[in-house]
Amino acid sequence: MKQAQVCIVGGGCVGLTLALGLAKADISVVVIDATSTQAPPTNEYGLRVSALSIASQTLLEQLNVWPEIIAQRACAYTHMDVRDADSFGKITFNNEQLELEHLGHIVENDIIRYALIKELEQQPSATLMFDTEYQQIHQSESDVFITLKSGEPIIAKLLVAADGANSAIRKQFNMALSFKDYDHHALVATVKTKEPHANTARQVFLPTGPLAFLPLNDANTHSIVWSTSPNHCDELLAMSDADFNKSVMAAIDGQCGLCEIQSKRAAFPLKMRYAQQWVSGKVVLIGDAAHTIHPLAGLGMNLGLKDAAYLIELLTSDSKEFASTRTLRDYERTRKLDAQKHIAMMQGLKELFEGANPFKKLIRGVGLSLVDNLGPIKHLFAKEAIGK
Repeated sequence: MKQAQVCIVGGGCVGLTLALGLAKADISVVVIDATSTQAPPTNEYGLRVSALSIASQTLLEQLNVWPEIIAQRACAYTHMDVRDADSFGKITFNNEQLELEHLGHIVENDIIRYALIKELEQQPSATLMFDTEYQQIHQSESDVFITLKSGEPIIAKLLVAADGANSAIRKQFNMALSFKDYDHHALVATVKTKEPHANTARQVFLPTGPLAFLPLNDANTHSIVWSTSPNHCDELLAMSDADFNKSVMAAIDGQCGLCEIQSKRAAFPLKMRYAQQWVSGKVVLIGDAAHTIHPLAGLGMNLGLKDAAYLIELLTSDSKEFASTRTLRDYERTRKLDAQKHIAMMQGLKELFEGANPFKKLIRGVGLSLVDNLGPIKHLFAKEAIGK
């Protein structure tokens, strides 16, 4: 039998960040994950990347994870270029305008996970159980009882569900979910371009959805995220490499010259999920188990890391009862409000930039041009975009 103050189900980046923050505060934690531990990075870029905000970087620095991430692979971006393909609208900004060293970093999710595991393995208060599945979960007023498929029991004061968008724990405890199908699929791939990216994160809004070009640490290599209709996504997946290269270059309006795909292509459906209830007794949702949003602004990972940071702050400052009802309700109330704000913002942006309605095109063009030319408003827009 294992006993811990916190049991976390889900060994992705958000769950591991929470585990590390708690373990460094001498709070005993067990992480259960059905997948294997993260293999060391190879020379091949991973398909899933995140645009980590400065706030996320600060959190990972505090946890002593950032040096390993930088030692492996990360690209600081210093410029952003956002434009509407269907109008004259464009907005650009850079780190110097905001008096910052950079605007953020593009990092492969596998590298973030690898660095977190490496640091967690040094923590005596942390137990990592990969290739492990649970069979049952029950809770009393003060404890949660987890039975593994091996039959081994775990007793914890708090169970954190970090088990992803289709969270089985959320379903088991009947936590109501608001759901919207964005009717988009996100195609991800790695491409090389003739011209260097110049540490610029680019996004162009097409009639079918946004295409992001995210700079990687090789000067001519980008991770792309193309959000588009399911039918168009299927067409892109079925194309020859030569035809796909032409489609990507045309969509980005040749900003970096000729494109050459460097990886396989993968796609996944995009859905908005928002749990109406984040706490049930001693069971708490975090990250994608609590919320998923459209990736057009690259906020998903950062929102999850903000969940982890706030829960670490609350649990490590509990002076009396650990994981009290008051503490958990504080977490739920605060993080729900932030998630609601960002979900609404992403929905508004998606609807504004969607389609070829002439009035929408005019609004987009005028709006982006005004923001680009009005200093104070542009600064506010830029700081929101980078999570400051």
